[in-house]
Amino acid sequence: MAGRAAEPEVIWARPERAGRGPRPAYTRADIAAAAVRIADAEGLDAVSMRRVAAELGCGTMSLYNYVPRKEDLYELMVDAAGGEHELWEPAGDWRADMVRVAHQSRALMHRHPWLPRLMSPVYGFSPNSLRYLEHCLACLDPLPGTYGTKLELIAMLNGIVTTYVSNELATAERTRSLPWSQEQEHAIRSAYLGGRIATGQYPRMAAAFQEDAGPIDLEAVFERALGRMLDGFDPAR
Repeated sequence: MAGRAAEPEVIWARPERAGRGPRPAYTRADIAAAAVRIADAEGLDAVSMRRVAAELGCGTMSLYNYVPRKEDLYELMVDAAGGEHELWEPAGDWRADMVRVAHQSRALMHRHPWLPRLMSPVYGFSPNSLRYLEHCLACLDPLPGTYGTKLELIAMLNGIVTTYVSNELATAERTRSLPWSQEQEHAIRSAYLGGRIATGQYPRMAAAFQEDAGPIDLEAVFERALGRMLDGFDPAR
């Protein structure tokens, strides 16, 4: 394919368009925006070089002059989504700032449900990703410790958010696919579980349900998960 590299390369170190010819008709931002529109509307599996080219009104082979691989297209998409992060002046309270980062990342992933599938360290050093990491490190300036430890904290926070949102999206997708209501599903499963617990074979589970019969407050679970992770880095704890 035209423009494909014979050796590994970083898309950001590459010219906007390979080869000679007239001024490029599209920018990377144009290409990323087209791919993001498709993924937002139809899911990540709908994104292909052919589909993005059609969205832009150009030939598929022409697109390879700008983006040599589909993996590079994914990297452009992750960077474009990352540009939506709000980068504020740190408040001096590293815990509060990192909780704010987590909630913003969670909202971002819900706006772009395909994003958790592409959350990878491989895509972590694009321009907007670097700005995000620098912002997070600035938020963590009041926290004692090495930058390596702080980067580990950021990675763990991203992992919690990504896992939590992935579960939320999977649950919502399953609910949409059911031929019955979520309430009907919950009632049937609760009745089955109650019957199993009543057998006496699961005394610890029975005790757990006596302590808290539900429903589970998923927002509170998210906050506790963040808090417990941050506690592990907090020298005051």
